[in-house]
Amino acid sequence: MRVLVTGGLGFIGSNFCRRLASEEEGYEVLNVDKMGTGANIASLKDLDGRTTYSFVHGDVCDSKLMGRLVTDVDAVVNMAAETHVDRSIVDPDLFVQNNVLGTLSILEVLRKADNRVRLVQVSTDEVYGQAEHGMFREEHTLKPSNPYSASKAAADMLVMSYQRTYGLDTMITRCTNNFGPYQFPEKLIPKTIIRGLKGLPIPVYGSGKNVRDWIYVQDHCEAILSVMKKGKSGEVYNVSSGNELSNVELVRKILRLMGKSEDLLTFVEDRPGHDLRYSLDSSKIRSTLGWRPTSSFEERLKATVDWYSQNEWWWAALADADVLSATPWKSSGEK
Repeated sequence: MRVLVTGGLGFIGSNFCRRLASEEEGYEVLNVDKMGTGANIASLKDLDGRTTYSFVHGDVCDSKLMGRLVTDVDAVVNMAAETHVDRSIVDPDLFVQNNVLGTLSILEVLRKADNRVRLVQVSTDEVYGQAEHGMFREEHTLKPSNPYSASKAAADMLVMSYQRTYGLDTMITRCTNNFGPYQFPEKLIPKTIIRGLKGLPIPVYGSGKNVRDWIYVQDHCEAILSVMKKGKSGEVYNVSSGNELSNVELVRKILRLMGKSEDLLTFVEDRPGHDLRYSLDSSKIRSTLGWRPTSSFEERLKATVDWYSQNEWWWAALADADVLSATPWKSSGEK
């Protein structure tokens, strides 16, 4: 089976490409990435020379390129997206271009293709908006709170409309917060680790009581693979692990694992429109596809801390002052 992964040099994308390329079931991986923010060619340098993996430098908005690429694949897993809420507040146009128009470009190419190709659209729990209580199920109304989640919700709607109108073989996954190796340093866990290694204050937005459900990236990759192999066209699958923690609890756990003082923790101005809590009910994918997370959160969090501590070669060039900013949603780039 030949799989086209878009955005495969990003965090989840690189981990997914590595998973497929090492699969013994005969997968061939074609990775297309424009190498924008969050992408790092070094993330997959271990796959160089492997016959099951190839890379194309290109943009999913390039319909001619995408048209050529989909002619010889069985499935497309679309991970090409801008993903950072803070940057979407500063530059929403970029998120609409990549997340909405990029998805539309892929859908149009698949609509016009001679071969039938399965599309897995990798989305986010943030499209549902804030979960004041309980958990969101797949049928709940989308109510995004920021330009990033709005762009992902718009992309989801396009995917669903193309399945309904044109009969495309599409499905959507919506996952909670990922963590693990190769995550861009602007995100909370790697930023906390890297700033801690540098002895810098660890910024926590507002009161730090915002709650997220954390899933190890490899568990998410297994969920995407399950949907690609066994998912039903037109369906949405929530993916979650049940590891709900407030941001301040998470930062304290990381500081303890690093042997750092909690004195490094500092509360900073909250970002606009900050959702208090996200929570997903993933019983559908568990019951219908047999997926469930297998990783221990505590063990994988420690392994993640160790990975960043031991792999400065990967993040050193990426972790500049802007990326490690305490309030990146401010256009002033306040550090």
